[in-house]
Amino acid sequence: MLAGGQSLLPTMNFRLSAPAVLIDINRIDELKGIRFVADGIRIGALVRHAEVAVSEIIQRELPLLHEAIEHVAHPAVRNRGTFGGSLALADPAAEIPACAVALNAKIVLASKTGRRVVAAREFFRGLYSTVRRPDEILIEAIFPPRADGDHNAFAELSRRHGDYAIAGISCHAAMTGNRIKELGLVVFGCEAFPHVAKYAGEIAVGKEMSRTLAEEVAAALTKDLQPIEDIHGDRAVKLHLAQILARRTIERMAGA
Repeated sequence: MLAGGQSLLPTMNFRLSAPAVLIDINRIDELKGIRFVADGIRIGALVRHAEVAVSEIIQRELPLLHEAIEHVAHPAVRNRGTFGGSLALADPAAEIPACAVALNAKIVLASKTGRRVVAAREFFRGLYSTVRRPDEILIEAIFPPRADGDHNAFAELSRRHGDYAIAGISCHAAMTGNRIKELGLVVFGCEAFPHVAKYAGEIAVGKEMSRTLAEEVAAALTKDLQPIEDIHGDRAVKLHLAQILARRTIERMAGA
């Protein structure tokens, strides 16, 4: 499937992929647009990253995604790259999959036999691997709207702004009053797919945002993460970077 082509065409140029057939889906209007639907905010697969960046709906209802989109690649890429393409590619260092997981988005897949909806937390399975079947196309993502009192923060470390993340944190906290009801802290760029820090999330429930909690969450990542070594650092370095970024995101949400 050819949409923005910002990942497919480079892999073809480097002879890493050689598809026998390319299907250009850019003229399918049904895959475009950002709008409210019955169960949230619908972002079509063909929506460009640049459209997300200037959308008033995204800025108002999905501030985490609005913050993260500025870290996605560079202007030329954002003008062509698509929202659905980023999700379908499932690059472990990409920002959009991490936000979809943190915000409990739903991924809608379609084939000639019908549609099915998959939770973002179940969609990503490994390195460039998802539950999408060969006969399916990703057509949209649906995000729950922002609730009163929600806290969000995003942070990543990259060699240059716009490069893929060496390590990153996408964090969403649902609140009851001034206490955390649910903390969705997602680490990306460290493992084969966006990783939900379950232990760190559990220890945050019922607590207030604070510097103390930031330290606790950062420490808890030692139980949550099993980083993959790459050219940017070994496992210890990756864990250290994730802890620093996690601490910063919680401190930002606490206003500390």
